[in-house]
Amino acid sequence: MPQICKFLGYLIFFWSRETGEPIHVHVCKGKPSKDATKIWIEDEPRLEHNKSKIPAKDLNKIMQWLSANKNLIIDKWNEHFEE
Repeated sequence: MPQICKFLGYLIFFWSRETGEPIHVHVCKGKPSKDATKIWIEDEPRLEHNKSKIPAKDLNKIMQWLSANKNLIIDKWNEHFEE
């Protein structure tokens, strides 16, 4: 489970076995779980679901961070899955 970073106390990560899906991240507090919020990283980050129930105020800040750091996320994804 590659961790990208912690932001506002939330863990931003992706699972190691997601090679068949487009680039995306999961976000949650505490340890990673299957119910973590899922966000696609495309032209602009897009929320797939908010199963971890991140409050809107925090989710908006996370989406802004993801947008500003999209290239970092894409680089980490490609680096991990090209190994």
